[in-house]
Amino acid sequence: MARSGSLVLSLLAFAALVVVPFNCFVGAPRAPMEIDGRAAAAVAMGLAPLALEQPASAYDSVVAMLQSWLVGGTVLTVIFAAAIIAAAANPLTKRRQEVQNMMKK
Repeated sequence: MARSGSLVLSLLAFAALVVVPFNCFVGAPRAPMEIDGRAAAAVAMGLAPLALEQPASAYDSVVAMLQSWLVGGTVLTVIFAAAIIAAAANPLTKRRQEVQNMMKK
């Protein structure tokens, strides 16, 4: 499985090397500059990851923020409740307690 992922990754890297020219440096203009398609493509490819990301705390309203906190709190409560139930229902712990009680008698 790891090999197929690395194969896909290496193919994508090779495709990026073929598509993107090696002289992607955009220098300061010295004369009226024509719009270069390669430079625009390089800038667009460089800024593409930023277009996918959203700001970390971009809530539309206070209500949306409170709803997210309520959902997060509910999920954490369910996770902690499941962990407490699993700890209480642990058969090894119950067996240790039985053996300990038998040793005391």
